[in-house]
Amino acid sequence: MDFAPGEEIYGQEEAADLIYHVVKGSIRTSHLLADGRRQIGDFYYEGDVFGVETGPAHRFSAEALTACEVMVVKRAGSVAFEPGRVEKLVWAATAMELARAQTHMLLLGRATACERVARFLLDMADRFRGDLVTLPMSRQDMADYLGLTIETISRMLGRLQADGVVEFVGCRHFRVRHRGGLMKLAAA
Repeated sequence: MDFAPGEEIYGQEEAADLIYHVVKGSIRTSHLLADGRRQIGDFYYEGDVFGVETGPAHRFSAEALTACEVMVVKRAGSVAFEPGRVEKLVWAATAMELARAQTHMLLLGRATACERVARFLLDMADRFRGDLVTLPMSRQDMADYLGLTIETISRMLGRLQADGVVEFVGCRHFRVRHRGGLMKLAAA
């Protein structure tokens, strides 16, 4: 299935009878709280599996950040796959989600604003190897993911650039200029 930027893939509390695999593009999951605040669950990129739930309904909604191509498979399996392949896919995705959730919990629990932003940029740079790293998400998305305000995100990105650790080329692309410095800030 193809999705345009901003298009909903599935909604919060909808039936979780499908599993999704990103073929091309970037996805954001989010949860809308009763008071209107939003929590970003995670970001998914090419090769990632998302939408795997332990219950019958999605706890988060999923939305395309960029133009996306997504392979959709019924949770119960498909005749297009050999027996057990969907179960293996679900198990691998569940293990990956657990590891990501634990890392995110540690990041939100004890890291300073600068450490959170540095870790986020380092993760993005590691994930998308190359000179220029693209950030498909907005500053508000980063703020909602990292538990910070958009003003704090902007301040920390400006500080990291002023310190020569990263260089922004526009608002959606950056280069790591001093990897050791970024790693030190991310691990502090």
